[in-house]
Amino acid sequence: MVTPPAEEMTPVINRLKRAQGQIGGVIRLIEEGRDCRDVITQLAAVNKALDRAGFAIISTNLRECVTSPEGLQDEDQAVLEKLFLSLA
Repeated sequence: MVTPPAEEMTPVINRLKRAQGQIGGVIRLIEEGRDCRDVITQLAAVNKALDRAGFAIISTNLRECVTSPEGLQDEDQAVLEKLFLSLA
């Protein structure tokens, strides 16, 4: 598989940093004894942010594989499919 340029990963890194902050927020909510609905709402937001980061990584790799001179190799396709399904 092709490794995407670092600058293409900047949005993913930013999304993961936001998720990291949200996880800190979830911990604070639990430590403060907040209502479980608040905790679950924030956990759902973290989960969505992590899923989107994962899909963005897969999408970037897929784009790089398709636009590379060699094209998308069978083994790359299998790996990308497995990664995609692991997030589903």
